[in-house]
Amino acid sequence: MTVDEIQKMEDKQVPKGRIDLIGCGRLGLRIAINLMQVHRGGPKVIGAFDGQTISGGDVIFTLLGAEIGQNKPDFIKQLCTHDETFRKIESHPEYINDDNLDLVKGDVVIIVIAGGNTIPTASKIIKHAHERGATTIGTAGIFGFGNEHIEIKDISEYDDSNPAVEELRAQGITENHLVLTTNKLIRDNEPVTPYTLDEVANIITMTALKELRDKND
Repeated sequence: MTVDEIQKMEDKQVPKGRIDLIGCGRLGLRIAINLMQVHRGGPKVIGAFDGQTISGGDVIFTLLGAEIGQNKPDFIKQLCTHDETFRKIESHPEYINDDNLDLVKGDVVIIVIAGGNTIPTASKIIKHAHERGATTIGTAGIFGFGNEHIEIKDISEYDDSNPAVEELRAQGITENHLVLTTNKLIRDNEPVTPYTLDEVANIITMTALKELRDKND
């Protein structure tokens, strides 16, 4: 293989496209850090969306140097030390709603919002992203002590045993949406451990990168 041939391959392995991260909590932060560190590819732009500020309970944030009261997307932007010409974080310290859906522009959209019934909001984001031709990835229960079987597949491939999946289907999300789950939900009285969050973040990151590559090759 000649030097020129190697150079051409290297020139192809640069950041391309955009991944939007809707939700920058404990899971979203882990995914964002993974995406920031990707070498030889990955997203050119990461859009970070969340209206929540950091509290004392957000230990993973404070361990990394965050200040109490700081906006979560702003902290993610602070962590990224890349030159913006290589990889840029767009911070959006606000919740996505009907009035600002147009801010979601990613080739791949990761939806990891939590707290209360997030299904109606998630379904609106998914529909908007699909109208733009984006790939969407979300969760449907990630509880568990840390040794759960984690699966990710299209929503059309699940049976009717997961109520979060069924709620999404009731909102009209029946295909072309990737869902990750441990098949453990709040009803199962199990915690969400950092071990589970680490593994979930890794799987979502890998899936998102593959989808981004396919869209930008």
